[in-house]
Amino acid sequence: MAKLRKMLGSPDSPYIISLMRLIETQSKHTISCWAVSYAQQVMLPIYEKSALKSDCVKSALETAQAYLAKEKKLAEVKAAAKEVMAQAKQSGLSPSEQAAVRAISSSLSSISTPTSALGMCFYAAAALAYDRVGTEETDSVYEQIAAEECQKMYQRLQEIAVEHEENPAKIDWNC
Repeated sequence: MAKLRKMLGSPDSPYIISLMRLIETQSKHTISCWAVSYAQQVMLPIYEKSALKSDCVKSALETAQAYLAKEKKLAEVKAAAKEVMAQAKQSGLSPSEQAAVRAISSSLSSISTPTSALGMCFYAAAALAYDRVGTEETDSVYEQIAAEECQKMYQRLQEIAVEHEENPAKIDWNC
């Protein structure tokens, strides 16, 4: 059995590098819209399989969507994100559920720190891999799933990307 990892993927993987390069061309708002939307559509259903699920996770994503639509304050998103991070530390979650809630937390963090969107990608890859094939597969199986999912994330961002964005986020990857 491969050792379970909290995240899948590597900063030097070609699919991550291309995703990073696309993120660098977009505004903070576009990046966070993409990350929150992805988390809501793809990660939330994984987390919601949990018998231990909390409504605060879904509520936090709704708060983030409202903030992005200029209907809520940043302080509300930050408070909701703090609750979500507490959920990630809850014992009893399966590896896929725990990775999903971490991905959701990272998507919320992308609102104030755009580089967190990349963290969401790594956690999301783990959540999807563990949800799809369980925890007994080889590293190569997990890597393949991570590559496929990151390509889907890339395509989702590309669909909403603003061509020749005038105000791209200032990104310092530190990885």
